[in-house]
Order: sequence, then structure tokens, then C-alpha cells
Amino acid sequence: MAKAIHSMIRVLDEGRSVEFYARAFGLSVADRFEFDSFTLVYLRNGEADFELELTINKDRETMYDLGDGYGHLAFCVDDLDAEHARFAELGFNPRQIVEFEREGSLMARFFFVADPDGYQIEILQRHGRYR
Repeated sequence: MAKAIHSMIRVLDEGRSVEFYARAFGLSVADRFEFDSFTLVYLRNGEADFELELTINKDRETMYDLGDGYGHLAFCVDDLDAEHARFAELGFNPRQIVEFEREGSLMARFFFVADPDGYQIEILQRHGRYR
């Protein structure tokens, strides 16, 4: 059986991204590998083994074009309303909370926020399949 272990995104500024993910989701640096032309930083927290891999290309000076193929990362939380308020207080400009129903019952409550490089992140209330 295969196990999902990480997702990689390319970021422009290592420090800015590490700070965002630490403040937003409690992720900290699990490993950092320096190479001649790029750096790999693996972020995680105690909730799961899954990691976010940041790739920082040293010769890059302009933002990446995210194109129309990227969707989003997702995190689930115990108290969506409190997290939304905390994100707003941190100046992360979260979008409004949305309630998504299917067949007359709540499927998901969530909001989106963008990281410093424009990657979209969905924050979901722990509920149903989102645990």
C-alpha cells in the first residue's frame, strides 16, 4: 500500500514562507537540505506524518506563475471560527467561511487563505470525512 508523504511547492522567499506556515498552521522545519542551486525545506507538525516541501531556487527573483492546474492544500481544524478570527488577526486576509451542503446535510465548513506566494489553502472544520 502506498502512503502519501509530502507535497512540494516552489516559493520565492524561504524565511517568509517558513514564518507563514509556522504562524498559520504550526508547521516547523523538520529538515533542511542546501544544494548549489536550490534548497529543500520540509515542514511538519505533530498532527500527521505528511510534510510540506518548500523548494527555493536560488536564482529565482520573480514570483512563480501558478497557472490553472494548481488547486489547493488543505488543513482541518477543531474550531473553524476561532481559526478564521486568528488568521484575520494575523493579517492573513482569510476569505469568508462557506458552508457546503450535499443532499440536505452539511458536508463541509471552510475558508480559503493565500500563502505569501499565492498558493491557495483550504481550512476545513473537522467534520465527516475531513478529519
